[in-house]
Amino acid sequence: MTSSVEVLTRMYAAEARYLAAGGPGVASFDELAPFFDENMVLHQAEALPYGGTWRGHAGMERFFAAMSRTWESFDMVAQRILSAGDPLVVHTEVSARSRATGRHLAFPILQTLTIHNGRITEVHPFYWDTAKIAAACTP
Repeated sequence: MTSSVEVLTRMYAAEARYLAAGGPGVASFDELAPFFDENMVLHQAEALPYGGTWRGHAGMERFFAAMSRTWESFDMVAQRILSAGDPLVVHTEVSARSRATGRHLAFPILQTLTIHNGRITEVHPFYWDTAKIAAACTP
């Protein structure tokens, strides 16, 4: 059985390859799809430019497209797994540049991820300051 930490590590590597290959509209989502349950749910804060609830593989493809429209770059500089239990808890330091304004931001995200049978079923990212992120992305 694959551990939750291993699933997450492998998904992040696949995500990096997907984005390096051009991301949404260019690269195939097929490499990422096996890491996500077909009925998975991603809950993003409504105040974000890519806010809302994203469901299933089609939802994840739309989410990555929305992220690509928002961010020129979005680098996960450092990650710490705070809890390898259920849910998995991950603290990530992000360095990002807004596509609309060119502004650079550095900010933390805390995520809880539920993984069952080797697939991510639910993700809850928590941002410290959604207003700051939204403002940086609004011309």
